[in-house]
Amino acid sequence: MATTVRSILKGHGIHPRKRLGQSFLEDKNIIDKIVRVADIQAHDFIVEIGAGLGILTEQLALQARHVVAIDVDPRMVAILRARLQDNPQVEIVEQDVLTFDFSSLCNHDNLPDKLKIIGNVPYNISSPILFRLIKYRHYISEMVLLLQKEVADRLTAPPGSKEYGIPTVIVDMYAEATREMNVPAACFYPVPQVTSSLVKLRTREAPLVRLTDEDFFSRIVRCAFSQRRKTLLNNLRHLIRPGLAEADLVRVLNDLGIDGQRRGETLSAVEFGRLSNSLSSYVETTHDDLAIRD
Repeated sequence: MATTVRSILKGHGIHPRKRLGQSFLEDKNIIDKIVRVADIQAHDFIVEIGAGLGILTEQLALQARHVVAIDVDPRMVAILRARLQDNPQVEIVEQDVLTFDFSSLCNHDNLPDKLKIIGNVPYNISSPILFRLIKYRHYISEMVLLLQKEVADRLTAPPGSKEYGIPTVIVDMYAEATREMNVPAACFYPVPQVTSSLVKLRTREAPLVRLTDEDFFSRIVRCAFSQRRKTLLNNLRHLIRPGLAEADLVRVLNDLGIDGQRRGETLSAVEFGRLSNSLSSYVETTHDDLAIRD
């Protein structure tokens, strides 16, 4: 049976689809590194995002209790089923990961409390996937993801840097991100025009700040970054409604020791969390009231 990316694709007469962001990892050393970083144990229940041709899937199944391999492309699913049909540890799911319910795999008879997520994430939808994983963080112990280097730069950026932004703050509130290595474009086929990074995210037992309203926290962060050149006070004026006068906003900032002339990019996730909790008592929040454009 063909075992390399190019031979498998050629054998099935398949060309990767650019609109799906298909770029397959073909470097065995990097695949082995991903498995080592994931530190897979015999009891682990793995969900692989974008399983593709199943090369990584095979390696994961050698060590894990069970692997759920998700792919949206029916051509890839057909290959996965042909290659892994004799492996009872692998379950293949044809579905868009952005609609997948991770909670459905947990807390039932003979099913795990927590999942490990592993995957080569399509670059064009990496942020939506990250936010969806954070949404299901209560069911996830950690994530090992191949991401575009620029996304990894954002996830690991310190406050005040140009890479620091909305994903940095929101992910940091709920997970600890570390860059394990950079992966050259030459390790993939077709060769992408970007460098990748392997990132490990360990979900926190509790958020950095116990949030009164998690949706409101997210909206505060988005509001603060809505115009990066503006001060925090100017951006947060978007929140002023009948229940929140500017004087109240200034008072909250002063009470927290946050200078309203700072820019949002200088605030830590903890500061954003405390700010969110303080402002939530002033504002009657609705999705319409707090709709903020990215």
